Amino acid sequence: MKSSQKKIVKLFATLLIISSFIAIYKGSYSISIIDLAFGNLEEIQEFVILNIRIPRVILAGFVGCSLALSGACLQGLFRNPLADPGLIGVSSGAALGAATSIVIGAEIAPNNYINSFFLPLSAILGSIFVIVILSIITKGFKKSNITYLILAGIAINSFAGVGIGILTYISDDAELRGLTFWSMGSFEGISWSLIIPSILLIFLTTIWTLTFSRRLDIIQLGENDAHRLGIDVKKLKKNIIISSAIIVGVSTSLVGMIGFVGLVIPHVARLLGGANHNYLLIASIFLGSSLMIFADLISRTIIQPAQLPVGLITSAIGAPFFLWLIYNMKRK
Repeated sequence: MKSSQKKIVKLFATLLIISSFIAIYKGSYSISIIDLAFGNLEEIQEFVILNIRIPRVILAGFVGCSLALSGACLQGLFRNPLADPGLIGVSSGAALGAATSIVIGAEIAPNNYINSFFLPLSAILGSIFVIVILSIITKGFKKSNITYLILAGIAINSFAGVGIGILTYISDDAELRGLTFWSMGSFEGISWSLIIPSILLIFLTTIWTLTFSRRLDIIQLGENDAHRLGIDVKKLKKNIIISSAIIVGVSTSLVGMIGFVGLVIPHVARLLGGANHNYLLIASIFLGSSLMIFADLISRTIIQPAQLPVGLITSAIGAPFFLWLIYNMKRK
């Protein structure tokens, strides 16, 4: 990693620390930053900080990390600047799996303890299925031809939307509330018992994914050249599919569909520091976490005491960038 890239990574890491601290003390319930810094908090303030805001900020950071990292890996794997977990249908597949678990999970896994694992597992299987389908559909297309990937993503999003719509129609009131909870993306109702297994799984998968950075650089030369240079392309594809499916599936099962993070963050990191994946993956992690924490902060403070779905905030930020990206590609 170059010295300039290290400085950018340090800047993103500092931004993450600052945004996390602001998000912990800022909210509809007023807490003095001085009292927070020196630990002079009342009992109710400690409860809000320790049991509501800190778990929420930690999960927001890990979800932002997951979406940004998977976006960077999928863009490198497909050699396509528009590959994004939401745009190409991976998030929709995970959402369909999670919706299936919410509606029929109680019948398949009636035990509450087992059912708590059935939800993220269903989301992971849904995202794996979508990425495998995309790999089959786009096999053999040239690097410059992004139309087929986008069209495949549109089709997959449509099929997933139909499935989620059917599940919504047949769900009862309790299941409908569960579906509504994550349909637009939300960090409400987060607790330590819910997030600890998930963030552990995301953390371990993230560490594993970072080991692919050098091979992702080489595969940009083309699959044949990468194979001649000693890269097991099939194994690399399988590993990225599995890792992306795990982190996107777990994130989607907890907070719902949140768009544009996986598309926007890797592009911003590339514009600022370059395209080598040794830098790009780490930069995407820090910047994605910072953006998600910031978006969640906006969602719960912009119309206090009500809360907007965080997916609306990320879409409001990401959509203009997406239009600019399309316009810039047209000029090239």
